[in-house]
Amino acid sequence: MRALRIRGDLATSGPMSSLLETHKTLLEKYRGSMNLVGPGPTEFHYKDASLALSPVVATGHWADMGTGAGFPGIVFGHLFPHVSLDLVDSRQKRCWFLNQVLLHSNRPEDHAPIRVYCSRIEALETGPYDGIIARALAKPEEVMRLTHDLIRDGGSLVLPLQKSQHVHPIDGFQLVSEHPYTIHGKHRKTSIFQRCF
Repeated sequence: MRALRIRGDLATSGPMSSLLETHKTLLEKYRGSMNLVGPGPTEFHYKDASLALSPVVATGHWADMGTGAGFPGIVFGHLFPHVSLDLVDSRQKRCWFLNQVLLHSNRPEDHAPIRVYCSRIEALETGPYDGIIARALAKPEEVMRLTHDLIRDGGSLVLPLQKSQHVHPIDGFQLVSEHPYTIHGKHRKTSIFQRCF
């Protein structure tokens, strides 16, 4: 497991911009060569992440598990700049890309840190988290098993899902709320679970 803490003021060349704008620029640059997202406009992914996160209230220390190209983690970091965030993915290329985004973005000094952990979830030595987001990582029940010991008592597990998906929480989780939304004719929902010991 490797954690890299990179501050925006370490960028050494070229103009710096916001976290979200830097992500958009670098995603367009590397999306094809690194297979970061599928075909079609990237704006869909930002809108989808924003809608999925709209019911979330976040404080403390959060993580995006299996963040991939940074969805919804980078959007979370934009929406909640004063919440510490760990972006977790096991793929070296994705971690390199995310570190480039952090390196070249101009994040104010008073914003909470964002770290990239290039690791499998089972090998993480971080936490406990106040909340975890996981989008398309695995079946919801498997995500619960993977994150069970990484969320503090009373903390949140946020799962963006297809609206038709039914989840049966495993022991230690209870469903708190579900928030349906529609994007480009696709019916989705954000399900929020609470970790309870």
